[in-house]
Amino acid sequence: MFTIGIAGGSGSGKTTLVNSILERVPYDQISLLTQDSYYKDSSHLPIEQRRALNFDHPGSIEWDLMLTDIQKLKSGQEIDSPTYSYLTCSRQPETIRIKPNKILLIEGILILTQPELCEEMDMRIYLEVESDYRLSRIIERDMESRGRTAQEVIKRYYQTVRPMHEEFIKPSRDRADMLVMGGGLNTKAADFISSAILGKLLAKPPVAYPNFPVS
Repeated sequence: MFTIGIAGGSGSGKTTLVNSILERVPYDQISLLTQDSYYKDSSHLPIEQRRALNFDHPGSIEWDLMLTDIQKLKSGQEIDSPTYSYLTCSRQPETIRIKPNKILLIEGILILTQPELCEEMDMRIYLEVESDYRLSRIIERDMESRGRTAQEVIKRYYQTVRPMHEEFIKPSRDRADMLVMGGGLNTKAADFISSAILGKLLAKPPVAYPNFPVS
């Protein structure tokens, strides 16, 4: 199993890049694991406290479970991945069955902060995006899919998202093999990563990982 980690700040386009990759390679030969599924359960807290949680701190993730699931997939076992709702800010009772495949994509803002997870990755990618662009994307996303007002999003950004990015996420790029400038909209990067995946599927030799400027 060839394992690829895709990290970057909130709003950097990780999901966009993953979707671009999935459009270019055989979908049935790729498994996808998202960090957001492994947020710790907070259903015991009142909804007001749940919405105020710091989702950008490494302590918010159940890393042991995520690492165990990755290792199970790499050993050929199926897993039942947890699910998490940003609307209720709690883990859901439903799980998602994920089967092992030739390629495993792991996506999340904090995954490169964990050395144990990095050791499981054959290719580590970090999306480098200017903070102003990321903020506009966060506002749009959180209003559309997470039930927040623009004022709530901006307040949260300056209270937790930005400080956690500077303290934890940005430094984690030093563990990346490849920096993708401009984030998920960088089509050249999507083409290159997809070619690397296709090469692995066809058992071609490994390639070097360059850094990509904005097109």
